[in-house]
Order: sequence, then C-alpha cells, then structure tokens
Amino acid sequence: MAVSGKSRNVEEERVSRALARIEAAARRIEAAVSSVSASRTQVSPDAELARKHESLRREASAALADMDRLIGMLEQ
Repeated sequence: MAVSGKSRNVEEERVSRALARIEAAARRIEAAVSSVSASRTQVSPDAELARKHESLRREASAALADMDRLIGMLEQ
C-alpha cells in the first residue's frame, strides 16, 4: 500500500512533535539535575532533597513514557 504525500507529511509532523516533547522533557530533566546538584553544595533539609528527588523521578518517568510512545509510533 503506497503512502500518499499528505499522509507522509502528517506522520512526519507527528514524529516531529513527539521528538520536540522528548527534547523538552530532556531539558526539564537536565534542569532538575542541575537544581539537585546545586542544592548538594549547600546544606539542605532532608525533606527538600526528598522533594527534589521525587520531582526528578517524575520527570524521568515522563521522558521515558514519551520515548516509549514515540518508539511505538515508529514501529507501526
């Protein structure tokens, strides 16, 4: 079955949007890591470190979920 030019453009746009979401998630992860790294140079309460760790964990999970969705789309 041949793919029309319009269908190909739509698919390329979906992949492009997915990649943009992955890149944005990666930037958020990098920012969270930088924040945690910066806080380690200062004395911070355990509760603050736990909050930042949880935030980083959520960001990483979201990025992995985005990548899983993208890979799934590409495999179809």
